[in-house]
Amino acid sequence: MKGGTRLTREFYTRDVLDVAPDLPGKDLVILLSDGTYGRYMINEVEAYRGEEDLACHAAKGRTSRTEVLYHEGGKLYVYFIYGMYWMLNVVTGPADIPQAVLIRGAGNFNGPGKLTKALSVDRSFYGEDLTSSGRIWIEESGINPEIKTSPRIGVDYSGEIWRAKLWRFYI
Repeated sequence: MKGGTRLTREFYTRDVLDVAPDLPGKDLVILLSDGTYGRYMINEVEAYRGEEDLACHAAKGRTSRTEVLYHEGGKLYVYFIYGMYWMLNVVTGPADIPQAVLIRGAGNFNGPGKLTKALSVDRSFYGEDLTSSGRIWIEESGINPEIKTSPRIGVDYSGEIWRAKLWRFYI
């Protein structure tokens, strides 16, 4: 399997608004159920920035669910929604500054729930370290696509200020 260079801790420990627009065009690499590795170009993400961001789970404070958001960047935050979908998020920034990037699409899988279902991502990935994991990581692809922005999807509950943020980044 031809691959790029795995992203380092330094990539992830930057502010989420620096990491998020740098992720589209990178390759999500994951160990598949048949023992092979799949490589999927990330094409859509959203940024969630700290306790002040009312669309971010950290807005409700530090809980057992959100604990990993308070870790150093490079870990995975995985949670279950609608009783049917796991959401895959990359923790960013320094420790104790809760931030994450939701992976909304990669390869031909558009929609965060469709992506995780197709790749068999579940609760077992919670807290996984992308810099050392043998089953999931992100690599440089050598591609630098034009990135577009728009408001985040499905965050109407957070109020006009947070709903209007152009924190969705896509190819």
